[in-house]
Amino acid sequence: MTESLENLISILDLEQIEVNIFRGYTPDEKRIRVFGGQVAAQALIAAGRTVDGLSVHSLHAYFLRPGDTKIPIVYVVDRIRDGKSFATRRVVAYQHGEAIFNLSASFHKEEVGIDHQIKMPDVPPPTSLPTFKEKMAPFARRMGDWYSRPRPLDQRYVTEPNMFKTDLPREPLQRVWVRADGTLPDDPLLHACVIAYASDMTLLDSVMLPHQISWDQPGIMVASLDHAMWFHRPFRADEWFLYDQQSTNAFGARGLARGEIYSEDGTLLVSVVQEGLIRITDRNAM
Repeated sequence: MTESLENLISILDLEQIEVNIFRGYTPDEKRIRVFGGQVAAQALIAAGRTVDGLSVHSLHAYFLRPGDTKIPIVYVVDRIRDGKSFATRRVVAYQHGEAIFNLSASFHKEEVGIDHQIKMPDVPPPTSLPTFKEKMAPFARRMGDWYSRPRPLDQRYVTEPNMFKTDLPREPLQRVWVRADGTLPDDPLLHACVIAYASDMTLLDSVMLPHQISWDQPGIMVASLDHAMWFHRPFRADEWFLYDQQSTNAFGARGLARGEIYSEDGTLLVSVVQEGLIRITDRNAM
């Protein structure tokens, strides 16, 4: 396991400070706000720590305020319902006495039932594609230490990242192979939380592609607004998974994107939908 993956596992290992109350920390990554995937993953860990014998099958979350990277985040869990087959939890994350994030998660007892799925797109295998550093090498200076820092996830782009600009708009479609950069412990909740962390990393890129804009572009403000996930089948986050992402709509200052996560053998594991804020603060940036 790489040191960066160990650090990710460490920040997901929340400190329990009271019944139903947990505290999480943010790594020193020089971000202007807490990464949304981190808050979602920590909130899901907090919810899962209060559930026995059931696996998460869905979550719905809202990003309410930017997180402060300099102080801990307190997660308060409300045990909404405990049934024989399902359990529901609500988690609110607090900083400076205010709610910054709200999550509802549902957990389900494994059952035998119907089974079908859509087909995975035909894409090259992950090991045939360049590593993140190889792919982003032309932009190393522009990215600064964001390029050189160790990463807990191994990412291999099937399509061109939105930093690779062209003179023409591109389809609102992005595909990326991802896996944890090392072997994770055999804890299904941890694997679900690593997927939740990864799911917020590239999804809004698909919204920006038709408009030839990127995250670091002056005059552009991008932030996650809400996030939903459905966990369909068992998986390991330390095995390759394809994140197939597409934006279906953008209007005003909001854009909608959806994603399907497949195992390397084509099994549909997780579905994701996210709406993001894409605000143009300087019209000359377009």
